[in-house]
Amino acid sequence: MKKDPQLGLSSQFVRPDEIKTKMLPTGMEKGLMRLILKNLGNPDVNVELWDGETVFPRKQQAPGIMIKGRSALWRLLTHPTLGFGDEYSVGRIEVEGGIVPFLDRFFAAYDKRQKESATILRLFDLYRRVRGNPVSRAKGNIHHHYDIGNDFYKLWLDKEMVYTCAYFAPNVTTLEEAQAAKMDLVCRKLRLKPGETVIDAGCGWGALALYMARHYGVKVRAFNLSHEQVAFARERAESEGLASQVEFIEDDYRTISRDANGQYDAFVSVGMLEHVGLKHYGELGGVVNRVLGPNGRGLIHSIGQNQFIPTSEWVDQRIFPGGYPPTLRQMMDIFEPYDLSVLDVENLRLHYAETLKHWLDRFDNQLDRVRDLYDESFIRAWRLYLAGSMVNFSGGHLQLYQVLFTRAQNNSLPVTRDDLYH
Repeated sequence: MKKDPQLGLSSQFVRPDEIKTKMLPTGMEKGLMRLILKNLGNPDVNVELWDGETVFPRKQQAPGIMIKGRSALWRLLTHPTLGFGDEYSVGRIEVEGGIVPFLDRFFAAYDKRQKESATILRLFDLYRRVRGNPVSRAKGNIHHHYDIGNDFYKLWLDKEMVYTCAYFAPNVTTLEEAQAAKMDLVCRKLRLKPGETVIDAGCGWGALALYMARHYGVKVRAFNLSHEQVAFARERAESEGLASQVEFIEDDYRTISRDANGQYDAFVSVGMLEHVGLKHYGELGGVVNRVLGPNGRGLIHSIGQNQFIPTSEWVDQRIFPGGYPPTLRQMMDIFEPYDLSVLDVENLRLHYAETLKHWLDRFDNQLDRVRDLYDESFIRAWRLYLAGSMVNFSGGHLQLYQVLFTRAQNNSLPVTRDDLYH
Protein backbone atom coordinates (compact mmCIF):
# COMPACT_ATOMS: atom_id res chain seq x y z
CA MET A 1 0.00 0.00 0.00
CA LYS A 2 1.32 3.44 -0.89
CA LYS A 3 1.72 6.08 1.76
CA ASP A 4 -0.37 9.21 1.55
CA PRO A 5 1.31 11.30 -1.22
CA GLN A 6 -0.33 14.58 -0.27
CA LEU A 7 -1.03 15.19 3.39
CA GLY A 8 2.51 15.04 4.72
CA LEU A 9 1.18 14.12 8.16
CA SER A 10 3.55 12.69 10.74
CA SER A 11 0.82 10.51 12.29
CA GLN A 12 -0.39 7.25 10.81
CA PHE A 13 -4.12 6.67 10.57
CA VAL A 14 -5.51 6.05 14.04
CA ARG A 15 -8.59 3.89 14.38
CA PRO A 16 -11.12 5.21 16.93
CA ASP A 17 -10.98 2.01 19.05
CA GLU A 18 -7.21 2.43 19.42
CA ILE A 19 -7.52 5.84 21.11
CA LYS A 20 -7.45 5.59 24.88
CA THR A 21 -7.02 8.28 27.48
CA LYS A 22 -7.24 8.19 31.27
CA MET A 23 -7.57 11.94 31.65
CA LEU A 24 -11.08 13.29 31.26
CA PRO A 25 -11.71 16.69 29.66
CA THR A 26 -11.23 19.54 32.10
CA GLY A 27 -13.46 22.56 32.55
CA MET A 28 -10.80 24.64 30.84
CA GLU A 29 -10.81 22.33 27.82
CA LYS A 30 -14.59 22.56 27.56
CA GLY A 31 -14.19 26.33 27.64
CA LEU A 32 -11.62 26.07 24.86
CA MET A 33 -14.17 24.09 22.84
CA ARG A 34 -16.60 26.98 23.21
CA LEU A 35 -13.91 29.34 21.95
CA ILE A 36 -13.21 27.08 18.97
CA LEU A 37 -16.89 26.95 18.05
CA LYS A 38 -17.11 30.74 18.31
CA ASN A 39 -14.10 31.13 16.00
CA LEU A 40 -15.80 28.79 13.54
CA GLY A 41 -19.02 30.83 13.55
CA ASN A 42 -20.94 28.64 16.05
CA PRO A 43 -22.08 26.01 13.52
CA ASP A 44 -25.32 24.20 14.33
CA VAL A 45 -23.68 20.87 15.17
CA ASN A 46 -23.32 18.65 18.23
CA VAL A 47 -19.90 18.11 19.81
CA GLU A 48 -18.83 15.04 21.77
CA LEU A 49 -15.52 14.98 23.66
CA TRP A 50 -13.39 11.91 24.37
CA ASP A 51 -15.16 11.03 27.64
CA GLY A 52 -18.31 10.23 25.65
CA GLU A 53 -20.29 13.24 26.90
CA THR A 54 -22.15 15.31 24.33
CA VAL A 55 -21.39 18.91 25.09
CA PHE A 56 -22.96 21.99 23.59
CA PRO A 57 -25.88 20.05 22.04
CA ARG A 58 -27.81 21.93 19.36
CA LYS A 59 -30.63 19.69 18.18
CA GLN A 60 -31.29 16.01 18.73
CA GLN A 61 -31.01 15.17 15.02
CA ALA A 62 -28.20 17.61 14.21
CA PRO A 63 -24.99 16.15 12.74
CA GLY A 64 -22.03 16.16 15.07
CA ILE A 65 -18.37 15.50 15.62
CA MET A 66 -16.59 13.29 18.13
CA ILE A 67 -13.21 14.60 19.29
CA LYS A 68 -11.21 11.52 20.24
CA GLY A 69 -8.37 13.04 22.20
CA ARG A 70 -6.76 16.05 23.82
CA SER A 71 -4.29 16.62 20.96
CA ALA A 72 -7.15 16.95 18.44
CA LEU A 73 -8.79 19.61 20.62
CA TRP A 74 -5.62 21.67 20.78
CA ARG A 75 -5.09 21.37 17.00
CA LEU A 76 -8.59 22.76 16.50
CA LEU A 77 -7.76 25.65 18.80
CA THR A 78 -4.48 26.63 17.14
CA HIS A 79 -5.41 25.94 13.46
CA PRO A 80 -9.19 25.38 13.16
CA THR A 81 -9.53 24.39 9.48
CA LEU A 82 -6.09 22.78 9.11
CA GLY A 83 -6.52 20.98 12.42
CA PHE A 84 -9.97 19.68 11.58
CA GLY A 85 -8.88 18.38 8.17
CA ASP A 86 -5.75 16.70 9.53
CA GLU A 87 -7.37 15.20 12.62
CA TYR A 88 -10.34 13.93 10.61
CA SER A 89 -7.99 12.40 8.06
CA VAL A 90 -6.09 10.39 10.67
CA GLY A 91 -9.19 9.36 12.62
CA ARG A 92 -8.88 11.50 15.74
CA ILE A 93 -12.09 13.30 14.76
CA GLU A 94 -15.18 11.42 13.59
CA VAL A 95 -18.37 12.78 12.05
CA GLU A 96 -21.84 11.48 12.88
CA GLY A 97 -24.92 12.08 10.77
CA GLY A 98 -23.09 12.19 7.44
CA ILE A 99 -20.14 14.24 6.24
CA VAL A 100 -22.25 16.26 3.76
CA PRO A 101 -24.91 17.47 6.29
CA PHE A 102 -22.16 18.29 8.78
CA LEU A 103 -20.14 20.29 6.27
CA ASP A 104 -23.28 22.06 5.03
CA ARG A 105 -23.86 23.51 8.51
CA PHE A 106 -20.17 24.10 9.15
CA PHE A 107 -19.56 26.08 5.94
CA ALA A 108 -22.73 28.14 6.38
CA ALA A 109 -21.47 29.35 9.75
CA TYR A 110 -17.80 29.67 8.82
CA ASP A 111 -18.54 31.56 5.61
CA LYS A 112 -20.58 34.13 7.54
CA ARG A 113 -17.79 34.43 10.11
CA GLN A 114 -15.18 35.07 7.40
CA LYS A 115 -17.28 37.74 5.70
CA GLU A 116 -17.47 39.58 9.02
CA SER A 117 -13.65 39.66 9.22
CA ALA A 118 -13.09 42.24 6.46
CA THR A 119 -9.76 43.58 7.79
CA ILE A 120 -8.26 40.10 8.10
CA LEU A 121 -9.43 39.26 4.57
CA ARG A 122 -7.70 42.34 3.17
CA LEU A 123 -4.46 41.23 4.82
CA PHE A 124 -4.84 37.76 3.26
CA ASP A 125 -5.48 39.43 -0.10
CA LEU A 126 -2.28 41.48 0.22
CA TYR A 127 -0.31 38.37 1.21
CA ARG A 128 -1.57 36.44 -1.81
CA ARG A 129 -0.70 39.27 -4.19
CA VAL A 130 2.84 39.60 -2.80
CA ARG A 131 3.47 35.85 -2.59
CA GLY A 132 2.12 35.10 -6.06
CA ASN A 133 2.46 31.83 -7.93
CA PRO A 134 5.68 32.11 -9.99
CA VAL A 135 6.90 29.39 -12.35
CA SER A 136 9.22 27.95 -9.68
CA ARG A 137 6.29 27.36 -7.31
CA ALA A 138 3.61 26.58 -9.90
CA LYS A 139 5.12 23.30 -11.10
CA GLY A 140 5.39 21.91 -7.57
CA ASN A 141 1.80 22.90 -6.82
CA ILE A 142 0.54 21.15 -9.95
CA HIS A 143 2.61 18.05 -9.20
CA HIS A 144 1.16 17.86 -5.67
CA HIS A 145 -2.43 17.61 -6.87
CA TYR A 146 -2.35 16.12 -10.37
CA ASP A 147 0.63 13.77 -10.40
CA ILE A 148 -0.52 11.46 -7.62
CA GLY A 149 -1.38 8.77 -10.17
CA ASN A 150 -3.56 8.53 -13.26
CA ASP A 151 -4.86 5.18 -11.99
CA PHE A 152 -6.43 6.95 -9.01
CA TYR A 153 -8.30 9.52 -11.10
CA LYS A 154 -9.44 6.84 -13.57
CA LEU A 155 -11.41 5.20 -10.77
CA TRP A 156 -13.94 8.03 -10.38
CA LEU A 157 -13.70 10.48 -13.28
CA ASP A 158 -15.58 9.91 -16.54
CA LYS A 159 -13.99 7.86 -19.31
CA GLU A 160 -12.57 11.00 -20.96
CA MET A 161 -10.80 11.99 -17.69
CA VAL A 162 -12.39 15.45 -17.46
CA TYR A 163 -11.62 16.97 -14.06
CA THR A 164 -13.72 20.14 -14.35
CA CYS A 165 -17.38 21.10 -14.03
CA ALA A 166 -19.74 19.14 -16.30
CA TYR A 167 -22.82 20.60 -18.02
CA PHE A 168 -26.11 18.84 -17.31
CA ALA A 169 -28.05 20.00 -20.35
CA PRO A 170 -31.73 18.98 -20.73
CA ASN A 171 -32.14 15.18 -20.85
CA VAL A 172 -28.50 14.67 -19.78
CA THR A 173 -28.18 12.44 -16.71
CA THR A 174 -24.87 10.54 -16.83
CA LEU A 175 -21.50 12.08 -16.03
CA GLU A 176 -20.13 11.00 -19.41
CA GLU A 177 -22.93 12.76 -21.27
CA ALA A 178 -22.59 15.88 -19.12
CA GLN A 179 -18.84 16.19 -19.68
CA ALA A 180 -19.30 15.83 -23.44
CA ALA A 181 -22.06 18.46 -23.27
CA LYS A 182 -19.69 20.82 -21.41
CA MET A 183 -16.94 20.41 -24.01
CA ASP A 184 -19.40 20.99 -26.83
CA LEU A 185 -20.81 24.08 -25.10
CA VAL A 186 -17.29 25.52 -24.89
CA CYS A 187 -16.72 24.85 -28.60
CA ARG A 188 -20.03 26.47 -29.55
CA LYS A 189 -19.34 29.53 -27.45
CA LEU A 190 -15.97 29.92 -29.22
CA ARG A 191 -17.73 29.47 -32.61
CA LEU A 192 -14.95 27.11 -33.76
CA LYS A 193 -14.63 26.36 -37.49
CA PRO A 194 -12.62 23.67 -39.31
CA GLY A 195 -9.03 24.68 -39.98
CA GLU A 196 -8.84 27.24 -37.17
CA THR A 197 -6.05 27.24 -34.60
CA VAL A 198 -6.57 27.12 -30.83
CA ILE A 199 -4.45 27.57 -27.70
CA ASP A 200 -5.56 25.43 -24.74
CA ALA A 201 -3.90 26.67 -21.53
CA GLY A 202 -3.97 24.11 -18.72
CA CYS A 203 -5.29 21.17 -20.71
CA GLY A 204 -5.55 18.48 -18.02
CA TRP A 205 -5.56 14.98 -19.50
CA GLY A 206 -6.28 16.45 -22.92
CA ALA A 207 -9.99 15.68 -23.30
CA LEU A 208 -11.09 19.14 -24.50
CA ALA A 209 -8.18 19.57 -26.94
CA LEU A 210 -8.92 16.18 -28.49
CA TYR A 211 -12.67 16.92 -28.57
CA MET A 212 -12.09 20.21 -30.40
CA ALA A 213 -9.88 18.50 -32.98
CA ARG A 214 -12.15 15.48 -33.42
CA HIS A 215 -15.53 17.24 -33.64
CA TYR A 216 -14.65 20.73 -34.90
CA GLY A 217 -11.64 20.09 -37.14
CA VAL A 218 -9.33 22.62 -35.47
CA LYS A 219 -5.62 22.43 -34.68
CA VAL A 220 -4.70 22.80 -31.00
CA ARG A 221 -1.56 23.60 -29.04
CA ALA A 222 -2.24 22.52 -25.46
CA PHE A 223 -0.06 23.47 -22.46
CA ASN A 224 0.17 21.83 -19.04
CA LEU A 225 2.76 21.57 -16.22
CA SER A 226 1.71 18.06 -15.10
CA HIS A 227 4.07 15.44 -16.50
CA GLU A 228 1.65 12.55 -15.95
CA GLN A 229 -1.24 14.36 -17.59
CA VAL A 230 0.78 15.39 -20.65
CA ALA A 231 2.14 11.86 -21.12
CA PHE A 232 -1.40 10.47 -20.91
CA ALA A 233 -2.74 13.06 -23.39
CA ARG A 234 0.03 12.38 -25.91
CA GLU A 235 -0.70 8.66 -25.82
CA ARG A 236 -4.38 9.35 -26.47
CA ALA A 237 -3.62 11.66 -29.38
CA GLU A 238 -1.44 8.99 -31.00
CA SER A 239 -3.91 6.16 -30.43
CA GLU A 240 -6.83 8.21 -31.82
CA GLY A 241 -4.94 9.44 -34.88
CA LEU A 242 -5.07 13.09 -33.76
CA ALA A 243 -1.37 13.74 -33.13
CA SER A 244 -1.12 15.82 -36.31
CA GLN A 245 -3.91 18.10 -35.05
CA VAL A 246 -3.11 18.36 -31.33
CA GLU A 247 0.29 19.15 -29.82
CA PHE A 248 0.63 18.66 -26.06
CA ILE A 249 3.39 20.74 -24.49
CA GLU A 250 4.68 20.27 -20.94
CA ASP A 251 5.30 23.90 -20.03
CA ASP A 252 3.95 26.92 -18.17
CA TYR A 253 1.25 29.09 -19.75
CA ARG A 254 3.61 32.08 -19.56
CA THR A 255 5.77 30.59 -22.31
CA ILE A 256 2.92 30.55 -24.87
CA SER A 257 3.70 32.72 -27.88
CA ARG A 258 2.78 33.17 -31.53
CA ASP A 259 3.81 30.38 -33.86
CA ALA A 260 5.44 30.71 -37.27
CA ASN A 261 2.05 31.19 -38.93
CA GLY A 262 1.04 34.11 -36.72
CA GLN A 263 -1.72 34.47 -34.16
CA TYR A 264 -4.46 32.04 -33.12
CA ASP A 265 -8.19 32.06 -33.73
CA ALA A 266 -9.17 31.04 -30.20
CA PHE A 267 -7.81 30.86 -26.66
CA VAL A 268 -9.40 28.56 -24.08
CA SER A 269 -8.56 27.81 -20.47
CA VAL A 270 -10.75 25.42 -18.48
CA GLY A 271 -9.88 24.91 -14.84
CA MET A 272 -6.46 26.61 -14.89
CA LEU A 273 -7.20 30.11 -13.58
CA GLU A 274 -7.64 28.67 -10.08
CA HIS A 275 -3.88 27.92 -10.14
CA VAL A 276 -2.66 31.21 -11.61
CA GLY A 277 -2.75 33.50 -8.55
CA LEU A 278 -4.08 37.05 -8.43
CA LYS A 279 -0.63 38.59 -8.84
CA HIS A 280 -0.27 36.96 -12.27
CA TYR A 281 -3.61 37.81 -13.92
CA GLY A 282 -1.91 40.60 -15.88
CA GLU A 283 0.64 38.09 -17.18
CA LEU A 284 -2.14 35.76 -18.32
CA GLY A 285 -3.88 38.68 -20.06
CA GLY A 286 -0.57 39.51 -21.75
CA VAL A 287 -0.34 35.96 -23.10
CA VAL A 288 -3.89 36.18 -24.46
CA ASN A 289 -3.15 39.55 -26.05
CA ARG A 290 0.04 38.19 -27.60
CA VAL A 291 -1.47 35.10 -29.23
CA LEU A 292 -5.04 36.10 -30.14
CA GLY A 293 -5.70 37.24 -33.70
CA PRO A 294 -7.75 40.33 -34.70
CA ASN A 295 -11.01 38.32 -34.78
CA GLY A 296 -9.93 35.88 -32.09
CA ARG A 297 -12.24 34.64 -29.37
CA GLY A 298 -11.42 33.41 -25.88
CA LEU A 299 -13.11 31.57 -23.04
CA ILE A 300 -11.96 31.17 -19.44
CA HIS A 301 -13.79 28.63 -17.29
CA SER A 302 -12.96 28.93 -13.58
CA ILE A 303 -14.19 28.31 -10.08
CA GLY A 304 -15.02 31.68 -8.53
CA GLN A 305 -16.75 33.41 -5.66
CA ASN A 306 -18.93 36.43 -5.05
CA GLN A 307 -16.74 38.00 -2.39
CA PHE A 308 -13.08 37.60 -1.55
CA ILE A 309 -12.60 34.75 0.96
CA PRO A 310 -9.23 33.01 1.29
CA THR A 311 -8.92 29.33 0.45
CA SER A 312 -9.04 27.22 3.61
CA GLU A 313 -5.65 26.49 5.16
CA TRP A 314 -6.22 22.73 4.95
CA VAL A 315 -7.10 22.72 1.24
CA ASP A 316 -4.20 25.07 0.47
CA GLN A 317 -1.61 23.01 2.34
CA ARG A 318 -2.82 19.44 1.92
CA ILE A 319 -4.85 19.13 -1.29
CA PHE A 320 -4.71 22.08 -3.66
CA PRO A 321 -1.65 24.28 -2.94
CA GLY A 322 -1.57 27.70 -4.54
CA GLY A 323 -5.24 27.58 -5.50
CA TYR A 324 -7.56 30.58 -5.32
CA PRO A 325 -11.04 31.09 -6.87
CA PRO A 326 -11.39 34.74 -7.99
CA THR A 327 -14.33 37.10 -7.92
CA LEU A 328 -15.62 38.41 -11.26
CA ARG A 329 -14.13 41.82 -10.47
CA GLN A 330 -10.71 40.21 -9.95
CA MET A 331 -11.04 38.32 -13.24
CA MET A 332 -11.34 41.64 -15.04
CA ASP A 333 -7.62 42.20 -14.31
CA ILE A 334 -7.05 39.74 -17.15
CA PHE A 335 -9.11 41.66 -19.70
CA GLU A 336 -9.14 45.39 -18.92
CA PRO A 337 -5.41 46.18 -19.42
CA TYR A 338 -5.57 44.78 -22.97
CA ASP A 339 -8.94 46.17 -24.05
CA LEU A 340 -10.48 42.71 -24.33
CA SER A 341 -14.28 42.84 -24.47
CA VAL A 342 -16.29 40.46 -22.30
CA LEU A 343 -19.17 39.10 -24.40
CA ASP A 344 -20.87 36.72 -22.03
CA VAL A 345 -20.68 35.45 -18.46
CA GLU A 346 -22.47 32.26 -17.42
CA ASN A 347 -22.53 30.81 -13.91
CA LEU A 348 -22.68 26.99 -13.81
CA ARG A 349 -22.58 26.72 -10.01
CA LEU A 350 -25.25 24.05 -9.58
CA HIS A 351 -23.78 22.05 -12.46
CA TYR A 352 -20.57 21.77 -10.45
CA ALA A 353 -22.47 20.67 -7.34
CA GLU A 354 -24.05 17.90 -9.44
CA THR A 355 -20.67 17.00 -10.96
CA LEU A 356 -19.14 16.64 -7.50
CA LYS A 357 -22.04 14.47 -6.36
CA HIS A 358 -21.25 12.09 -9.23
CA TRP A 359 -17.54 12.13 -8.36
CA LEU A 360 -18.17 11.44 -4.68
CA ASP A 361 -20.59 8.58 -5.46
CA ARG A 362 -18.06 7.05 -7.85
CA PHE A 363 -15.26 7.50 -5.34
CA ASP A 364 -17.29 5.73 -2.65
CA ASN A 365 -18.11 2.89 -5.04
CA GLN A 366 -14.38 2.36 -5.68
CA LEU A 367 -13.12 2.49 -2.07
CA ASP A 368 -11.67 -1.03 -2.14
CA ARG A 369 -9.65 -0.22 -5.25
CA VAL A 370 -8.53 3.12 -3.82
CA ARG A 371 -7.26 1.21 -0.75
CA ASP A 372 -5.07 -0.83 -3.06
CA LEU A 373 -3.32 2.42 -4.00
CA TYR A 374 -3.31 4.60 -0.88
CA ASP A 375 -3.80 4.47 2.87
CA GLU A 376 -6.84 5.25 4.97
CA SER A 377 -5.85 8.84 5.75
CA PHE A 378 -5.69 9.58 2.01
CA ILE A 379 -9.20 8.15 1.52
CA ARG A 380 -10.67 10.19 4.37
CA ALA A 381 -8.92 13.35 3.16
CA TRP A 382 -10.28 12.99 -0.37
CA ARG A 383 -13.81 12.21 0.84
CA LEU A 384 -13.60 15.37 2.93
CA TYR A 385 -12.30 17.37 -0.05
CA LEU A 386 -14.94 16.14 -2.51
CA ALA A 387 -17.81 16.46 -0.02
CA GLY A 388 -16.63 19.90 1.07
CA SER A 389 -16.38 21.08 -2.52
CA MET A 390 -19.90 19.83 -3.28
CA VAL A 391 -21.31 21.65 -0.25
CA ASN A 392 -19.48 24.86 -1.15
CA PHE A 393 -21.13 24.90 -4.59
CA SER A 394 -24.60 23.79 -3.51
CA GLY A 395 -24.53 26.35 -0.68
CA GLY A 396 -23.46 29.21 -2.94
CA HIS A 397 -20.08 29.73 -1.26
CA LEU A 398 -18.35 28.99 -4.59
CA GLN A 399 -19.38 29.81 -8.17
CA LEU A 400 -18.36 28.47 -11.59
CA TYR A 401 -17.81 31.17 -14.19
CA GLN A 402 -17.49 30.81 -17.96
CA VAL A 403 -16.33 34.15 -19.38
CA LEU A 404 -16.37 34.62 -23.16
CA PHE A 405 -14.34 37.49 -24.62
CA THR A 406 -12.86 38.88 -27.85
CA ARG A 407 -10.98 41.86 -29.28
CA ALA A 408 -12.83 45.13 -28.83
CA GLN A 409 -12.96 45.75 -32.60
CA ASN A 410 -14.26 42.30 -33.56
CA ASN A 411 -17.66 42.79 -35.28
CA SER A 412 -17.77 39.39 -36.96
CA LEU A 413 -19.55 37.42 -34.22
CA PRO A 414 -23.32 36.78 -34.08
CA VAL A 415 -25.18 39.52 -32.23
CA THR A 416 -27.44 37.07 -30.34
CA ARG A 417 -26.89 33.75 -28.54
CA ASP A 418 -29.40 31.85 -30.70
CA ASP A 419 -26.72 29.91 -32.57
CA LEU A 420 -25.37 28.49 -29.29
CA TYR A 421 -28.53 26.60 -28.45
CA HIS A 422 -30.29 26.00 -31.78
